[in-house]
Order: sequence, then C-alpha cells, then structure tokens
Amino acid sequence: MFNRFMLIAIFVPLAIILIALAVANRELVAFTLDPFNPGNPKLTLTLPLFIFLFLALAIGMIVGSLATWVKQGRYRKLARQRGVEAENLRQAVSRAPAVPQSQAPGTAPGSTQGSAQGSAHGSALPKPTT
Repeated sequence: MFNRFMLIAIFVPLAIILIALAVANRELVAFTLDPFNPGNPKLTLTLPLFIFLFLALAIGMIVGSLATWVKQGRYRKLARQRGVEAENLRQAVSRAPAVPQSQAPGTAPGSTQGSAQGSAHGSALPKPTT
C-alpha cells in the first residue's frame, strides 16, 4: 500500500513535469562538438531541446551512480572480508567435536562442578576482531 502511494505521490507529478518540459522545449537546437568551426555539419547534431535535457539528466544519473559505487568500494570489501570470516567460523563450529558438559575442559570426569565450570569457560573459538 505504501509503495503504491509513493508511486502516485512522486512519480506521477514527476512524469507530468517531464512531459510539460518536453512539450515546451520541442524546438530544434543545434549541438556542435567542434568549438572552432560551429557550422561543421559532420560534428553538429540537431535535435529537440528536451532530448538534450533528458540525455544530460540520464548521463548525470549514471555518473553519480558510478561515483557512489566507487566511493563505497571499501565498505563492500569489508563486507566480503567479514562474510568470509563468518563462514570460516561457521565451518569451525560445525567441525568442532561436541564436548559434553560433564567433561568440559579443566574438569575431571565425574566431577560435580563440570556444568558450572564448562559454561564459565565458553567456547574454544577465537573472539571476533573488530
């Protein structure tokens, strides 16, 4: 329901504005890539102004997305490293033999303090680094 509201509240007015912009700017405009000879027909593109505006908007969005993606690269690398570390720890836990509470490390078999001491020691896995 909220997504539908956001679609109507944001995209419908945006579409109306873009359509109005396209209708108002439909005159042909010459765009030249040769600053020394502006009349060169090989390097001049004549299209409606709204096409140039939409192309500039699209190029800006692509460049901004790429800049954001590059900027956040270190966070993706850190997430990959922590994912590998978590998977290694999962495998270490699954390979570790199950130690009964009565025979926890540091207790003698048949000791009455086995369960209390076993829970105090915790697991034999290394602590995660931060």
